[in-house]
Amino acid sequence: MNLNNIGDHLAVLIDGDNVSSKFIAGLMAEVANYGTASVRRVYGDWTSPQMKGWRECLLEHSIVPIQQFAYTGSKNATDGAMIIDAMDLLYTGRFSSFCLVTSDSDFTRLAARIREQGISVYGFGNRHNTHRAFIAACNKFVYLDAMTVQADEKDEIPSSTPQGDARRALTNDTTESSRLASSLKSPQKAPGIPLEYQNPPEPDSNQLPARIEPTRRPLDRAALDGLKRAITSSNIYDDENFVNLAEVGTLLVKLSPDLNARNYGYGRLRDFVVASGLVELKKKTMDDGPPIALVKLKD
Repeated sequence: MNLNNIGDHLAVLIDGDNVSSKFIAGLMAEVANYGTASVRRVYGDWTSPQMKGWRECLLEHSIVPIQQFAYTGSKNATDGAMIIDAMDLLYTGRFSSFCLVTSDSDFTRLAARIREQGISVYGFGNRHNTHRAFIAACNKFVYLDAMTVQADEKDEIPSSTPQGDARRALTNDTTESSRLASSLKSPQKAPGIPLEYQNPPEPDSNQLPARIEPTRRPLDRAALDGLKRAITSSNIYDDENFVNLAEVGTLLVKLSPDLNARNYGYGRLRDFVVASGLVELKKKTMDDGPPIALVKLKD
């Protein structure tokens, strides 16, 4: 296996029996941060009604469905198919990382085996029922509910917001246009009706769906303790005991794969560490590049 020429190609393998399709938009946006998702597969019994949501988003996200009949009441058949495919893909030597989307602890050994090969594993799963063993086996783990998602068009948006105003306007315009258009048997039978009502414009798709940002969560004891450890373990940057924020972020993930800003609802590491209330932060201007962020624990 040649690891020198694989670039940033990713294999995204989704356990459709275990993960809801409502997270797909946020998931693919997050995966794009790590590289190019050359392989995108979702596994499950596609004859089952529970896969309906996945069927509706396959084309939109260019995901290949992999059929696996449920031979028994358990979901082990899907797990087995996904594990076999992952090992086949691993031995092609074409991928720099694997994205395993599941909350099932049965994939713990698979994640560990991929890492043994020198390949990064990014895990994605539910916050409340993903086993710690699987989280620990990944290089980085992101909770599905922590990612930005697309709102369903049926979700109610307050009318006082710009999105609500846009939705109300689109609904009213479309309803009125449809009523007038349906009442016209032919253009000759409706003299004086403006052309725009006979051929109503399509609603502006750029207005909807709205983006829903993850809710920011208070930093718990694990996050605070991990942040302290990461800062004290980082190389001191200057004589004031400041350390490089980027290095702190790298150490956080090494301490615990799910200890990252995204899982607490923060889009940037800087906002995450500031929210802890534990640090002082400053920027240092560089002569040969952009400024860098430095942090240290408060006295």
